[in-house]
Amino acid sequence: MALSALTSLVFASVALLTGCTVGPNYSLPKDALVNSNFANAPIDGSNDPLVTQQPVPQNWWRLYDDPVLNSLVEDALAENRDLRVAVANLAASRAEVQFAREQDGFSGDALGTVQYSQLSPEQFLTNKIPPQTLAVLGFNVSYELDLFGKLRRGVEAAKADDDAVEAARDLVRITVVADVVRSYVENCAAAEELAIAQHSLALERERVDVSQRLFQAGRGNEPDVTRGITQRDTIAAEIPRFMLRQRVAQYRLATLLARSPQDLPPAAKNCAKLPQIGEPLPVGDGAALLKRRPDVREAERKLAASTARIGVATAALYPTISLGASAGFNGLASDIGTAPTAYYSVGPMISWVFPVNGQRAKVQQAEASTVASLAHFDSVVLNALRETESALATYSLDTQRAQVLETALQSARTSADQTHQLYTSGRESFISDLDATRTLTQVDAQVAAARSTVAVDRVNLFLALGGGWEEEEQGAQTGASQAGSGSRARQAAQGSGQAAVQPGAHRSE
Repeated sequence: MALSALTSLVFASVALLTGCTVGPNYSLPKDALVNSNFANAPIDGSNDPLVTQQPVPQNWWRLYDDPVLNSLVEDALAENRDLRVAVANLAASRAEVQFAREQDGFSGDALGTVQYSQLSPEQFLTNKIPPQTLAVLGFNVSYELDLFGKLRRGVEAAKADDDAVEAARDLVRITVVADVVRSYVENCAAAEELAIAQHSLALERERVDVSQRLFQAGRGNEPDVTRGITQRDTIAAEIPRFMLRQRVAQYRLATLLARSPQDLPPAAKNCAKLPQIGEPLPVGDGAALLKRRPDVREAERKLAASTARIGVATAALYPTISLGASAGFNGLASDIGTAPTAYYSVGPMISWVFPVNGQRAKVQQAEASTVASLAHFDSVVLNALRETESALATYSLDTQRAQVLETALQSARTSADQTHQLYTSGRESFISDLDATRTLTQVDAQVAAARSTVAVDRVNLFLALGGGWEEEEQGAQTGASQAGSGSRARQAAQGSGQAAVQPGAHRSE
């Protein structure tokens, strides 16, 4: 009767406590910097005519309208080893979520033993028990009642960790894309600067030939010829530098595609014209930036995981109750399976490790980790805004500088042509002709370098904006076989309640 009353009391307590989950429910903190006005304002400099507040396209590299570049990006998404590591990490994280979910449910084990035993006679208050062959055959089943939400919080933490790993995979993806585009741009820029240097060298050689002929005709002097040769050789010394830049860019591009530099497509290796985007760059706005950047999403999901672990640590302070049952046979091996050897038991099992072993310190540790995760989240948001605004300012001012140099190049070219004509006709000195030619070659090199800088700035801006991690629909991307599993996993995570990083968004589990 007493046992029945105790059992009834246990089940009544279970009914009252079922669904209770200790620890804080996660919601995006109101004081997080992602909710601030400056984080949601338009990006500083977004009114520049070089950019537009149109959303950043998923595949921004296609704005170059360069089939060779598109092919390189697709190959990198399929073959890049860093991305494969990130995809494998995501698969491991998915398995961890599945493991956490399967902790909440039935568990069981089976046992079967046969052994020749000499039991202790004194244990059974007798003088002698002959050795016997004993056997045990049975099974145990239990179901842990997650009264205080330890298992639920564990699943919540695992899911948030998985979201963070997915965001880290997305960060690797956009970094790989940006590195491919940057390497391709630098390869083309080096080739373009090499061509300009070779043109300047040809021009200087022409000037030296003229000065030598005039000297032989008695209209010049040897120092003029020497000055011309010096300037010619100075320009020639720059050519290996551009060849080295081109070769290094090709090495880097080959590494990103996991192949030998010799196996790069000929069109990529022989690129001689810097790819351009003939329209203002779409940069979106501040709020969209913070929703899009993978590092921001990763930091927010780590904050959610830290919050859930407070509940895990808190629930460990309370009792654990399981409903269990066991049945089987225990006795002489020859009698196993008969009624006299049968046994069974059913009932609740309660265990409570009193919190005197430092478990409360675990709760304090989890709370401190959450504070640190929030501070890290704020830091990532600030860094995202800094990187984007700095990249936009750099792109804008470098573009202005390139435009001014383009104008200066036209003047230098006109001046050099006119001065050279006057020199050949005897109306201007060789020094003037040499200076005009030197100015032309210097400005020409500066223009080429400025174009290269702007092209790299453009890539850096897109990387700062966080575009490029989204994948094309229906596996159109060559890398879908590698990263497509992440897209399906993302949809599954969103279906299970994944929170987006946006001001005022709340998530409670």
